[in-house]
Order: sequence, then structure tokens, then C-alpha cells
Amino acid sequence: MSSSEQLLKKQDAISTTGIRKQARIWFMIAGIIFIAANLRAPLTSVGPLVGLIRENVHISNTLAGLITTVPLIAFALLSPFVPKLGRRYGVERIMLISLILLVIGIAVRSLSGAVTLFVGTAVLGFAITICNVLLPSLIKREFPLQMGTMTGVYSVSMNLSGAIASGISVPLAVGAGLNWQGALGVWGILSVISILFWAPQLKAPAKSAAVASSSAGNDHHVNIWRSPLAWQVTLFMGLQSTIFYVLVAWLPEILKDQGISSSQSGWFLSIMIIASLPLSFIVPVIAGRMRNQRLLVVITTLLLLTGTLGLLYGSIHLVLLWTIILGIGSGFAFGLSMMFFGLRTRSAHQAAELSGMAQSIGYLLAAMGPALIGYLHDATHSWSVPFLILAGASALLGIIGLGAARNRFVGSAK
Repeated sequence: MSSSEQLLKKQDAISTTGIRKQARIWFMIAGIIFIAANLRAPLTSVGPLVGLIRENVHISNTLAGLITTVPLIAFALLSPFVPKLGRRYGVERIMLISLILLVIGIAVRSLSGAVTLFVGTAVLGFAITICNVLLPSLIKREFPLQMGTMTGVYSVSMNLSGAIASGISVPLAVGAGLNWQGALGVWGILSVISILFWAPQLKAPAKSAAVASSSAGNDHHVNIWRSPLAWQVTLFMGLQSTIFYVLVAWLPEILKDQGISSSQSGWFLSIMIIASLPLSFIVPVIAGRMRNQRLLVVITTLLLLTGTLGLLYGSIHLVLLWTIILGIGSGFAFGLSMMFFGLRTRSAHQAAELSGMAQSIGYLLAAMGPALIGYLHDATHSWSVPFLILAGASALLGIIGLGAARNRFVGSAK
């Protein structure tokens, strides 16, 4: 073989390798988008169907409320252990297994019966926990220079699918005649599509294991749970989750008490979620280009305080404005909390550890928040005290966020 033929053969091999690498990257991006879409839709699709589920399965209101609480408890209890699974078996492999578990959980939940309802919900809660924790670290590892953009894409996909799921659940169950089982089960299709896009990542498992091992070797001396900065990021995540889930749980009821009809109050909640979507993308991109994110924290706090106090003391004719402001503030808060996992850590392994810690404490607070606000409303027969508590949480979010937004890494000197 001549030297020119050898050169051409070598160039062809390089070209083929480059094409395969590009294909893997695009499959990973598509996989991240579809996986993110699975993180909210199986949960937000339940709320509008609770009444149908309760009547069909013959369970109490208390048990019906647990349908949405069980996944949050799974997030809180299991998140700290997920990074260890990723390190030991590889992030790609563990995420593929979690998608398979998600399909199983959705299918079991969609069967008739109270036992299968809660067993399936627990399984899908475990599956979503894995992806919740590992996605931010995966983005930091694979897209270190585009972390803001990819975090924005991931956030928008997650929240958009959640908004769509809550809006079409009743039409699917009643209008399309699928009943609550079919309306919940249809989201298994999205999980199967995610598996198809993610499966090619297993062709390069060695990289995941190598990176995890390297990260573990470099970061073994950093105890995330003893880092003041990690706790600031964790509490920021927890407070923003609590505020969001309180609004999701109680905003329609609050508006109904102000004289707005049930159908209209539901639309206001949808508007709030939709208003958060653009900011869920824009804020991570902006945050990734800033030396510190304190200005964004201040804006977030002012938006949440304005929306909360506006609903409490403002004119009923400006409810739409206050709701949109709350949505924008929620988008700011969520985008920042997702970015802090990558911005405040030096490696993908640290990002996974911080994500696990923050989401564990965060979702524990989020699970308690709606119940606490409901108790305060029952005790005071008013929304004034609950809303003042919410305003206080918004102010505390700002104070803690100023610390979390510093240009520091967990484990570094103060």
C-alpha cells in the first residue's frame, strides 16, 4: 500500500471517528432533553386527576394527597445515595436503568387498585430521583463550556412538559375516554422514547467510569455536608422548591377565596408556570457568564416578594400581573438553583454530591411546605399569615442566596 493510500485510509478513519463522536453528542443532547421531560410530567399529571382517582379507587383524601407526596419523600430520602451509584456503575448505565424503572413504575401505577397505585408511584419516584441528581453533574462533565445553555435547555424541557401534563390530564381522561389510568399511563411512551435516545450512550461506558474515578480521587477530602457554601446552596434549593410547591398546591384555592372561579384559578396557575419557562432558560445562560450571581439573587427576591405581597394586599384586578411576576420569580429561582450545582463545584463528582445533598433537603422542605401552609390556613381561617410566611421565605431565600452566589467552590477556603 502506497503512502498516499495509507494517508487516505487514516483520514477516513479520523473522519468516521469524528462523525461517531458528533452523533454521540447529539444523541446525548436529545437524551438529556427527553430525560428532563420525564422529571415533572409523571408528577404534575396527577394533581388534576386526584378526584377521579379517589372516587375510582375508593381512598380517603389523606391517601389521595400521598400520591403527590410519595415522590417528594423518595427524592428526600434517596438523593444522597445516588452519586455513589453513579461512581460505582457509571452515570450512563445508572440513568438507563432509572428510565427502565420509570416505565415500570408508570405502568404499575396505571393499574387499577390502591396498592399498585402507591407501589408504582414509589418506583417512579425512585427513578426520577436518580435522574434529578445525576443530570446536573452529567451536564458539567460533558458540556463544561456550555453549562449555562444546557442547564437552560434541561430546565425548560422539564418545566414545559410539566405544564403540558397538568393541562391535558383531564382532557385525556375524560375527553379522550382514557380514564385516569390511561391519562397517567400515556407518559410511559415518553419514557420509552428517552430509552431509545439514551441507549447509545452505553457504547462508551469507560469514559463515565474513568471520570467518576478521577473525580473521586481528587475530591475525597471534601465533605460536602460540612461545607457552609454547600449548605447555602442546599437551603436556596430547598426554599425555592418550597415556595414553588406551595404555590402549585394552594394558588387556585387562594384565588377562589378572592372570588375567582375554579376554572379561572386553574388557568392562573398555568399562566404562572408558563411565565417561568423563558427565565428557566435565560437565567442559567446569564448566570454562567457572571463572576458571581448576587444581582440575579436580588432580582429573584424582589420578584417573589412583589408577587406574594401583591396577591395579599394588591388589587384583585391585578391578579394576572402578580401571578406573572411570581412565575418570573420562580423561573429565576429555579434556574439559579440548578446552576449552583455546577458553578459552586470543581468536578462532575462534586456536582453530583452537591446535587444529591441539595435535592434531599430541598424536597424534604418542599414536601412539608404545602402541609404547613394548609395547617396555618385552617388554624387562622385566613391566607394572611400563610402569605406572610411565604414572603418571609422569599426574603430568607435572598439572604441565603447572596452567600450561595459568591464566586467560591465547596471545600475552598473562606
